Amino acid sequence: MRHRTIVRLGAALAAASLALTACGGGEEQGGAAGGASPGAAGTVKIGLMGDLTGENSGIVIPLRNAAQLAFEEYNATNPATKIEMVEYDSQGVPEQATALAQQAINTDKIVGLIGPAFSGESRQVGPILEEGMIPSVTASATNPGLAENGWKYWHRIVGNDNSQGSAVAEYMTRALGTKKAFVIHDNQEYSKGVADVVNQTLGGSGVTIETDVIDPQGSDYASTVNKVKAAAPDAIFYGGYYAQAGRLLKQLRDGGVEATFLSGDGSLDDGLAKGAGGTNADGAIVSCPCLIDPTGKAGPASKKLADAYKAKFNSETAIYSGEGYDAATAFIEAVKAGKTDTASINEYLKTIDIPGVTKQIKFAENGEPATSDVYVYLFEGPSYSLLGNTKEAEKPAA
Repeated sequence: MRHRTIVRLGAALAAASLALTACGGGEEQGGAAGGASPGAAGTVKIGLMGDLTGENSGIVIPLRNAAQLAFEEYNATNPATKIEMVEYDSQGVPEQATALAQQAINTDKIVGLIGPAFSGESRQVGPILEEGMIPSVTASATNPGLAENGWKYWHRIVGNDNSQGSAVAEYMTRALGTKKAFVIHDNQEYSKGVADVVNQTLGGSGVTIETDVIDPQGSDYASTVNKVKAAAPDAIFYGGYYAQAGRLLKQLRDGGVEATFLSGDGSLDDGLAKGAGGTNADGAIVSCPCLIDPTGKAGPASKKLADAYKAKFNSETAIYSGEGYDAATAFIEAVKAGKTDTASINEYLKTIDIPGVTKQIKFAENGEPATSDVYVYLFEGPSYSLLGNTKEAEKPAA
């Protein structure tokens, strides 16, 4: 999530946080460079930042829930140092995220952050976290450029858009036999990034490509629909989020365009089907560098998480649930190892190398995950199901 979206700037600035400061094991914790104020003994604070109530909150709620579950499971073991998760609802708006980051560091004294969830807010918040020396692990921000800033406290548990874009493009040519494609995006940082990689990879494979850009705040995409109809592509790839993708897909189908519709992880939400209306989303294929595996096909760890998640939230795991759980696990393991200030947690993250739900939890020097796979999901009816790894998945049956 990659990460990500610009929503109505009039949305209220909100932060679900407590005024307690963190300290544990008799030593003061929290804040920049491990500075602190007196607080609840035996407790450290880990923040979680992302769109929790905005237009694309469906991308962030599952990872928030899974992180909460991981911390609750850890705290239930009655450890010497417990973890309090403090939520910061940025609504995906970079300006809100920067103010919340200052609050998290200076007032709430967090010692780590899961997020920010989207790439645009991550780019704005990253320098603030660096200055505050706050280690972060994002479960969904996928823009490749985030790893090129030289940040020492930044990490992500999910693969970037370069890996996702090239993988879905290769799936389009290998499995779908795409010869002519139409690539669309809404010009947001995440959206354009993944669409550009798809475009470049398809072009390198000899696929004929046409492109267009839509307004993420718009609702009438007639101009784009007409361009797509005239191009008569085999497949359409949309870089963006499910709110806009649903509207676009509905108008494409209403306009008589039957080409296979594909999108990236920003569209991997039931909201895509709802926005498209009726059965318009049936057959849509969405890629994600995330593993959503409630049936446990990928192994017992994903099944265990799915069962615990269902028991806690009465819903199935969804986009970035596993990555949110793994991001929380990285901080849990640091605290279990006695690392309770910002500097020592960050040092621990440099060397962590343990099995997670979605992958081995291990970071490269630039904060990228050491390994990453990309999966494709098929929409049928109101929801979606796993097709498989892009390297192995085949074309869905008609």
